[in-house]
This record gives sequence, C-alpha cells and structure tokens, in this order.
Amino acid sequence: MNWQGKSVLVTGAGGFIGSHLCEALITRGANVRALVHYNSLGRWGWLDSSDLKDEMDVLAGDIADRDSVKQAMSGVDTVFHLAALIAIPYSYAAPASYVNSNVVGTLNVVQAARELEISKVVHTSTSEVYGTALTVPISEEHPLQGQSPYSASKIGADKIAESFHLSFNVPIVTVRPFNTFGPRQSSRAVIPTIISQCVANVDSIKLGSLTPTRDMNFVSNTVDGFMSAAVSSKAVGRTINLGSGREISIGDLAKLIMKQCKVDIPIKCEEQRQRPQNSEVNRLLADNSLAKELLNWTPSVSLEDGLSKTIDWVRHNIESFRVGQYTV
Repeated sequence: MNWQGKSVLVTGAGGFIGSHLCEALITRGANVRALVHYNSLGRWGWLDSSDLKDEMDVLAGDIADRDSVKQAMSGVDTVFHLAALIAIPYSYAAPASYVNSNVVGTLNVVQAARELEISKVVHTSTSEVYGTALTVPISEEHPLQGQSPYSASKIGADKIAESFHLSFNVPIVTVRPFNTFGPRQSSRAVIPTIISQCVANVDSIKLGSLTPTRDMNFVSNTVDGFMSAAVSSKAVGRTINLGSGREISIGDLAKLIMKQCKVDIPIKCEEQRQRPQNSEVNRLLADNSLAKELLNWTPSVSLEDGLSKTIDWVRHNIESFRVGQYTV
C-alpha cells in the first residue's frame, strides 16, 4: 500500500511497539496522529526521544475515556489500537485497572470506529491469550485460556473487537503478536532484563523460571505485520498470529545473550520473579502460516540479529535501567 497522505491514528503511541510503528508509518509518508497516555509532566513516552516526533500530531488522552478516544479517531482512515496495560505481574495486584484499560478501552475504540465509519481498525491481541500450549505450533484456532488477569482482559478485548465486526460489520483485523523484543523495551520484559545485567557485568543474573519457552520476534518484524494487516482486505474479520515459528527456553535465551555479550555469569532463579504455578505459560510457539497466506508476511530479522541490535541499544542506554531490580 502507498501510505503517502493516508491519515492514521496509533493508540499507545508512546509505548515500545507503538513508537516504532509511528516512525515506520511516518517514513512511508503517512499522516500520523499519535495518542499517548495523559500525564501531568506532559511526557510522550518513547516519542519524546524520537527524531520524528515533530512530524506527528501527538495527542494526550486516556483510552478508557470514550470522549477522548472519539476525538482522537475523528478524521482518520485507519486506526492501529495498541494502547493497553501489558505487565503480567502487575495484573495480579491491580486486575480492575486491566479490565478498564484493555476491555473498556477497546470497547471505546470499536464504538467510535462504528460511529465514525473508520476504514480499518487493527486491534492488538497477544499470544498470552493462548495460555500454555495444548498443541504446537499454536494456530489461531487454539483454545483461549485466561491464565492471568492480563490475559483474561486481552481475551475480553479480543471478543469485544470480534463482536463489533460480526454485529455491526466494523472492519477489524486482530493481530496476535508473540513475544516482541527490541530497542526501547523496558526491563519488565525478559530480554532487556537479561541484557542489562550482562552489560552491567553483575555477579549473577536474576531471573524467574528458566524452563518456559517463548517465540521471540524482533520489533521491526511485528511492525511490518501490523502494516501488512492494515492493507489486506482478506484479513478483515480474522485473527492472525505474528510469530517467528521458533521457540527457545528462557534458560537457553540467557545463554545466547551471554554469548553475544561475551560474558559468562551464573544465573540465580528468584521466587519473586516466578508466576503462580497455575498462571505460568509454559510453552509458546507460533503457527504463522495464516500471516504468510493472508498478509504475505514473514519475519525478516532473526532472533540472533535482533538480539545484537537490542544489545547495542541497551549498552547506549544502560543508565535508564535499574539493573538487577525486579520490575513489574
């Protein structure tokens, strides 16, 4: 698709994936409106450090406020809905806030899309909705399992989006990223947690459980998937996995990162970093064949190359990490 002159809104634009998506859209000529979460400091999240921020129309608001959402969506062609609370450990402590942001926030987006006759809504799901894999690789037909308040809220959001497509023919496509990583990701995620400790050359790397496997996908791959979903007529009404099709255990991931960082540090498993037993997702591995079929999408950056790019970014931003401290 030629994005030149297209008007788009990105919710959650100040976040990790959202900021990369905004920049990719700008470089392809889109007119980008970026919705960031209002705060009294007037900060725009990762957009504050973006070289392209002056080329965006940045609005501060709240995804849980219907008026704020409708105002942001007025006059755009396409909406990329990424705004959400995403930290799984914090969802154990504050589950109602996840329902408010993730479920009510998504309801606000699809209601406004219906009223404003938006051309396309790309709704963001997560591989966490699958829970521990019952069959692998995980296709879009895999049962949904709410093994944390976070994943339950995202299941609710996905079903709200689905219902508005089926009930009111709102043109929605749901993309389901697996474990996205890359520059700008916070230390609440496992890869920057490992890298920052390696870069700081700590005495031991503190982690949770080492046996769960994850399907890691570099952020530019995920962004390409979002943009491909926005232009595919075949994708409307569908849910599509965005994963690499490769799994790695957390323990092996730590070893790979240490090898790239050229360090050899013992790993210490801390109880506070482990999920409750029945809440842990033990295995995630994407079946990405539908994305290949409908979006002509395959990940172009490998795990190893993505880790190299991420390590370089963490090295240059190590002062922003509270190395070794558990971040929820």
